[in-house]
Amino acid sequence: MVQTQPPSPRPQNPTAAVALMVLATVFIAGTTLCAKALGTETLGPSLHSLQISQGRFVFAFFGLLSVAAVLRPKISNPNLRLHISRTICGATGVTLMFAAVAFIPLSDATAISFLNPVFGMLLAIPFLGEKVGPWRWAAAAIAFVGALILLRPGPDTFQVAALLALGAAFTMGLELIFIKKLADREPPLQILLINNALGCVLMSLAAAAYWAPPTLAQWGALAALGLMMASAQTCFINAMARADASYVTPFSYLTLIFASLYDWAIFKSVPDWVSVVGACIIVSGAALLAWRETVNRSRLRRVPASLGGRV
Repeated sequence: MVQTQPPSPRPQNPTAAVALMVLATVFIAGTTLCAKALGTETLGPSLHSLQISQGRFVFAFFGLLSVAAVLRPKISNPNLRLHISRTICGATGVTLMFAAVAFIPLSDATAISFLNPVFGMLLAIPFLGEKVGPWRWAAAAIAFVGALILLRPGPDTFQVAALLALGAAFTMGLELIFIKKLADREPPLQILLINNALGCVLMSLAAAAYWAPPTLAQWGALAALGLMMASAQTCFINAMARADASYVTPFSYLTLIFASLYDWAIFKSVPDWVSVVGACIIVSGAALLAWRETVNRSRLRRVPASLGGRV
């Protein structure tokens, strides 16, 4: 039997990883707005969250298929076990999120569900063997405090819809682990094609009993949702391939800020002082993480690896 060596990890580039993650948050915030419009009566009779998830996977898959038709990637040795696990977690997470935003304010649902970087960082320790030092813990804690401020914890927050968003946070945090494992083994386009193909099948079966004919505006929103999600996934996969999951995932908190900006630009909803304070704290946590990573990488260029410590 010929033994093959495991693929070597891609070169780490934290700066590029952060830029890609920030771009991903721009698209992800847009998908939550589309989901909100589709799950309410903004564009016509509200659609079931399973149907919204189905549309997200279908349009994302065809968008990626168009790219694949041009690039003609070679699909080689996909780890179907990881792909299926990742797809189940991702489909569950986005469906719970889409259900939540139809019943509670977008800012609340986004704040709760995007606690997934905390889950992702915690799960990266046992599942990925990543070492999370005091600076990363501190930066993640700062971002977490900012998210809690935006969440405005109170008796009205912890309702069924909020629990749906919390479930979305956990399942998407678990999805981060599978994404990182796949990003270290397979090309990004291969990961995205397989994930969205599996998602099309899974969600089409799940949504069959709830499917209703969308209006023309809803078709457009479904297409926009799917294409933005495909763009977000592309940025996200490439970010995860270029830095530790525990380092790069906290930057996805910026989705909260972009969601607020979209809300202001489209619905003229002006953030109050609580939202501004929470957003500033989140940015501060991400900035601390980026600064410390830069300092540490500079130090490691001068110090032997055997003497390096956790950061």
